[in-house]
Amino acid sequence: MSNEKATEDQDAPPSPEIHFEPIVNLPKVELKSLEENEEALLKLRAKLFRFETSGDENEWKERGVGEVKILKHSDSGRYRVLMRRDKTLKICANHYITKDMDLQPNCGSDRAWVWKADDYADEALKRETLAIRFANAENAKKFKEAFEDCQSKLDEGTDEQESNKLAKELEGLQVKESSEEKSNKSEESESVCEDKKRAESETSEIAPSEESKEPSSSGAE
Repeated sequence: MSNEKATEDQDAPPSPEIHFEPIVNLPKVELKSLEENEEALLKLRAKLFRFETSGDENEWKERGVGEVKILKHSDSGRYRVLMRRDKTLKICANHYITKDMDLQPNCGSDRAWVWKADDYADEALKRETLAIRFANAENAKKFKEAFEDCQSKLDEGTDEQESNKLAKELEGLQVKESSEEKSNKSEESESVCEDKKRAESETSEIAPSEESKEPSSSGAE
């Protein structure tokens, strides 16, 4: 019985490869993370918390576990903190680094930091108190050093930007003043010409009347 079945399997023709053409051809869509023009200065795994104040009790709530990055934009030179949750890749932290931010230890821990930021993780700018916790003190130290290094470079860049902005404003002010002076001079010259023309026209109107009076006075004499 088994021999007959094996013989039938050997005699059976091979099944052809079945191929179906798709009814609708969908084009490939390139997904962008909006990080294409940014350089990753630091990548570390961590857990992020947010201090919630909207409920009945103020408490810390977990925002997600994932990879936190410190990015630098190639064009503007600005730095930002970006963190996405594992698997879903949903953003749980997204804010620029500014010079007024201050990382403070959380409850005296050497592997957690607390700071305040204008965060845009929920697609709406909101002032948040954030806390981040790392697996060890070494990673926490790396994050703080990279964070503060960005702040120091941002200070230098900000001073330079402010000076350039002030120079442009002064240059624009000088151009505006010179154009106003030119317009004032042209207005003054136009007014002088109009006064001169007005005086000449008045003289021409007065002259004939004086000449007409002279013959009548001589005739009376």
